[in-house]
Amino acid sequence: MATVDIRDVRKNFGSTAILHGVSVGIEDGEFVVLVGPSGCGKSTLLRMIAGLENISGGEVSIGGRVVNNVAPKDRDIAMVFQNYALYPHMTVRDNMAFSMKLAKAPAEVIEREVTRAARILGLDKLLDRYPRQLSGGQRQRVAMGRAIVRHPQVFLFDEPLSNLDAKLRVQMRAEIKDLHQRLKTTTIYVTHDQIEAMTMADKIVVMHGGHVEQIGAPLELYDRPANLFVAGFIGSPAMNLMPGTVRGGAFHPDGGGAPWPLPTGASAAEGSRATYGVRPEHLRLDGAGVPITVTLVEPTGSETQVTGRSGEASVVGAFRERISARVGETIHVMPDPALAHLFHGETGQRLN
Repeated sequence: MATVDIRDVRKNFGSTAILHGVSVGIEDGEFVVLVGPSGCGKSTLLRMIAGLENISGGEVSIGGRVVNNVAPKDRDIAMVFQNYALYPHMTVRDNMAFSMKLAKAPAEVIEREVTRAARILGLDKLLDRYPRQLSGGQRQRVAMGRAIVRHPQVFLFDEPLSNLDAKLRVQMRAEIKDLHQRLKTTTIYVTHDQIEAMTMADKIVVMHGGHVEQIGAPLELYDRPANLFVAGFIGSPAMNLMPGTVRGGAFHPDGGGAPWPLPTGASAAEGSRATYGVRPEHLRLDGAGVPITVTLVEPTGSETQVTGRSGEASVVGAFRERISARVGETIHVMPDPALAHLFHGETGQRLN
């Protein structure tokens, strides 16, 4: 196990800058998720840590050793890819043992480590099969087993679940988290799925356009997003975000909607432009609240999601109670001011 320090790392492809001075500190044994939309630079950063991409500027160190010019095989890391990268002509046993055979490990050590990894991952009865005889989830386990047998200082996962169906993704998510809790190996995991990030990470790094937008524990990012991008990216269903103006001690959304109470601790000048943010689950039905004209009702069983309009803004509420609202009707909702947010109209930074 080891710490990983990423200091002012930059990446250029020709004259195009992909990463703009990224800095992240990862503690020994920590599970860190790099999350963001496609093209934000998260996979490029992971490949730079692995040594599969050159670093244009800055430093990457693993276990206190700067590895900018160290070959991938000498970095003591193991990477699990999106497409599994298994050798189709090799059995599960041979796929898992391949790196150890290259390192000329003794046969008894290889057998012991492969058996151990297979037992951890539930592959004991599949060791003599070929990849074509396995399901997607089983192939992913083999790829993980191939990483485990090496006892690396750091595990790197590059969107490992994106090729699996929804049910299997949930199962594998739990298995990877359980594996980390047992092995305690420093893990860096890349995904574009914020649900994966929220449920798996000790620490999340939110990236956008080659920059780090915010670093923190999952609930820290959920409760205290630093800016509009993080607020809109983290959480499902997404946070309601309404542009408007602060006036008379309240927030007035664009388009003539009723005023909303300002979030607790919000500091914005009279007449200033801002964006109001409140999560759907932080709205409650209240006859004295803000009127919303219903445009869509979606019962999910555990809750009812209601979409409506306040002025020009679309607002979604997620209610545990079963309500009988119909399209075209008006309901009244009240945000919890302690859980609502106000963002600067120009910079997008949170103001409370």
